[in-house]
Amino acid sequence: MKRLGAAALRLVMVGFGAVGQSVAKLLIMKEKQLITDFGMRPRVVGIADSRGAVVNEKGLDLEMALKTKYEKGTVAEDKTHELPVELIRRIEADVLIETTPTNFKTGEPGLSHIKASLQAKKSVITTNKGPLARAFHALLELARYNNVHLKFSGAVGAGTPILDFGKVCSRGDRIIGLKGVLNATTNLILTQMEQNNSTFEEALKYAQKERYAEADASLDVEGVDTAVKLVIIVNSLMSQRPTLRDVKIRGIGKVSREDLHNARDRGKGIRLLASADDEFSVSPSEIDRRDPLFVSGPYNAVKFLCEYSGEKVVVGRGAGGMETASSVLRDLLEIRDQLSGRSQT
Repeated sequence: MKRLGAAALRLVMVGFGAVGQSVAKLLIMKEKQLITDFGMRPRVVGIADSRGAVVNEKGLDLEMALKTKYEKGTVAEDKTHELPVELIRRIEADVLIETTPTNFKTGEPGLSHIKASLQAKKSVITTNKGPLARAFHALLELARYNNVHLKFSGAVGAGTPILDFGKVCSRGDRIIGLKGVLNATTNLILTQMEQNNSTFEEALKYAQKERYAEADASLDVEGVDTAVKLVIIVNSLMSQRPTLRDVKIRGIGKVSREDLHNARDRGKGIRLLASADDEFSVSPSEIDRRDPLFVSGPYNAVKFLCEYSGEKVVVGRGAGGMETASSVLRDLLEIRDQLSGRSQT
């Protein structure tokens, strides 16, 4: 593996929506700390969004890029016909940060972006679940073949280190099962219905107003997003290789206020639970209100069952631009350590 100088880490960013912009803001805010505490000076040399790109191989002014995006709706200073894949291939960079919108059906365009980067021997950090759902092991193999890294901790749990926590749990042990609340949107909706006596429609509108739900929230409420995250976790941490077709999925659309209130009267609560044991499933399930998986609001919680050490639980906020950006920075620091020989993982 090549070693880089203390300050040299060139980044290209593809996708400059809420998460991409949050990554840029975090890099600005953490600039001095990254240098003094980690010996790392990231330099963003290219940014592409859906309408164009801006490139400066000496390093972009991120504050100007954010200002341009806010004022013009794009980072592009001039119209460009160069596709992100072409930019990824030609630009001199060490790491691609890929944060384009998720497409569960095809994985595109993120899948092509990630492949192009790995083939060009550039490491990848992605928050995009679609490519991982479509080609998880193929992408990992491509990264290994080209002796680069593929990191994706922000694809599950936003800033909550669910995958990192699971890796620690599995060292010297084996994860044999898991249950978890993996979708902040549905958890917020169920919380609103239970605590504020909202209808499903009212709770959904609230989640959309608070920007936890998209205008079309069907992938969340139908359980597909949760199922994809379950597939990513299992493929990452367990010996099984399920695809989305292997998951039995039932969303929260038929959960009523009465169901929630009746469960509460019995000391229970209803949450959209993902489960991996003898089978893979996603469904609204009753759990004891004292169970650590019974989280409220836009939170995630995962309980790993380890073969020898038993149950381990991680809980944290499951959505948000800055929360997800923090996971990108965490992955970036891990890549930096690996490239400089500080980590054996």
